[in-house]
Amino acid sequence: MAEWRKVIWSDECYIWLDDNRSRIFVTRRADEEYLEECVVQVFKQASVCVMIWGCIMEGRKGPLVVLEYPGGRGGGMNTKRYREQVLDAALKPFYQEMTKARGRVHFQQDGASCHTSKATKKWFEDNHIPLFYHPANSPDLSPIEPVWNELKKIIRNLEHRPTSTDGLITAIHAAWEELSIDDVNKHVHGMPERVEAILKARGGHTRF
Repeated sequence: MAEWRKVIWSDECYIWLDDNRSRIFVTRRADEEYLEECVVQVFKQASVCVMIWGCIMEGRKGPLVVLEYPGGRGGGMNTKRYREQVLDAALKPFYQEMTKARGRVHFQQDGASCHTSKATKKWFEDNHIPLFYHPANSPDLSPIEPVWNELKKIIRNLEHRPTSTDGLITAIHAAWEELSIDDVNKHVHGMPERVEAILKARGGHTRF
């Protein structure tokens, strides 16, 4: 378990203003797949959303960043914005804090282009932050993925749901504070089981 304890797990996630999506189970026979009563209609989602970045470790929630970018052609998340908003502003101080507390720590991120650019790789080298290996093509089994689901569930269950971008951002930060460390640990501690399952499935589908 010590290996998982020394990994900072990170990811980006979109949070929509009117996110009503949650897992729905339908009990049916094999030949009833497309019957009207066995199909859940899909409704158009609100166009307002924010992208967030966050990270977790065993026993810790790291910083949560609401990413700022103009959108449109050339206005998405790029190396410069990732370095300024995430790596310099959020990850570096958290990483330094964790290395003092736990010794050598690795950082996990997925294979997004702004994560793997030459400039980003140089940033990690210059700051002496080792990366946790992430295959180029792999199931996303990072424990922060189900943590995002927990975060969205808190927001969906609010008595007064946000109705504006500013309100959504406030709700996201409040939900991150409310998120239980027990939930974080549950998913981090489940990593050995997740890895074992995907190896047994030879990269195929698993219950995760």
